[in-house]
Amino acid sequence: MMIVTTGNQISGYEITDYLGVIRGVVVRSPSITQGIMGGLKQIVGGNIESYAQICEAGREEAYVRMEQHAASVGADGVIGMRYDASGFAEGVTEVLAYGTAVKLQKA
Repeated sequence: MMIVTTGNQISGYEITDYLGVIRGVVVRSPSITQGIMGGLKQIVGGNIESYAQICEAGREEAYVRMEQHAASVGADGVIGMRYDASGFAEGVTEVLAYGTAVKLQKA
């Protein structure tokens, strides 16, 4: 199990090695149905659940890819984990999960 935290330490563990920055990147856009439903909701106002689902799916996929990248460099954990997102093109969003891969030892 990969330990991931937004902090710079992991309680009960000593960081024995820093393996570098790791990341998971996903580029997503809404399906036609999600786009139509989201567009209609923009007119009426309120929470746009179809867009929220796209965002959550993008974060989850980026997180999994970040964990896979950490595992590929031999990490036991990730510290300083963050998300970032940016518009890539009209209706297309890049989601990035990143942090520092570390080797851990029980304290």
